[in-house]
Amino acid sequence: MTERYNFTSINLTKDKYDGITLDNASIPNDVNAFEKELINIIENTKDKKLLWVKLPIEKSHMIPLLSKYKFVFHHCNETDITMFKKPINNSIMPPAVNHTIGVGAVVIDDHKLLVIKSRIWRKYSLPGGHINDKETISQALQREVLEETGIKIELDSIVSLGHFPQFQFEKANMYIVCSAKALSKEISIVDSHEIIEAKWMDVDEYLNCEDVHIYNKHIVKTALKNKGLKLENYNYFGNSESNLEYYF
Repeated sequence: MTERYNFTSINLTKDKYDGITLDNASIPNDVNAFEKELINIIENTKDKKLLWVKLPIEKSHMIPLLSKYKFVFHHCNETDITMFKKPINNSIMPPAVNHTIGVGAVVIDDHKLLVIKSRIWRKYSLPGGHINDKETISQALQREVLEETGIKIELDSIVSLGHFPQFQFEKANMYIVCSAKALSKEISIVDSHEIIEAKWMDVDEYLNCEDVHIYNKHIVKTALKNKGLKLENYNYFGNSESNLEYYF
C-alpha cells in the first residue's frame, strides 16, 4: 500500500520484506529538490531493510544522485531501471533477473517434422524463440511457431529441458522444448527478417541429415519415445490469475 509521510512529499510503498519503494511518479524532476527528499527518506528509514527506486528513462538523470547515496543497480529493461540501497547491511535481497527462457517445438504430422533455418543459425533446427514478458510457455510456443512457419499449433507436453549457464549477455538460459500438435499445414513465414526457410521434413531424413546439430537430433528422438510433462489445467493457488501453467 502506498502511503504519505510527513518527512517527504514522495509517496512510499511498504513491502512484505520490510522494504520501502519510492513512487517514481511523485519524484521531482529537479535534481536538487529530489536530493532534499532523498536525504529525508534515508534518515527516516534506517530501520528498513531495503530502499527501492524504479526510474523511468525520462528520469535517468537522477542516476548519479542515487549512486552518490549508495544506491546500486538491480535490473533494467528498455524503459526503466531499478536501483536499491541496503540501510541494513545483512538484508536479504531478491536476486536480479539472471535467466532468459527460450522455447522450441517438436511438431510432427504424418511422420513429417516442422523445421526452420535462420539467418544466424544456418542449420535445420526446431522453430522457437524467447518467451516475452508475461507470456506463458504455451503462448510463447504458439507465437514463435506461427511467426517462423505460419503453422498454428497446440502444445502437448514438455519433452526436454536444456540449461546453459553462460549464454546471451553472460546470463544463463533455460531452453524448454515441447511437443505440439499441428492445427494447420501450409507454410507461410511471417518473420522473414530472421527465418530464411521453413518446411516439413521427413523425420528419418532429419535424424540422418548432416545439416542438423546432434543436440536437436537427440531432442527429436526423445520426443518420439517419451510422453513428457503434460499441461494440467487446475487452479492450485485459488486466485483469479488465468495464465498460470503447471506441467506434470
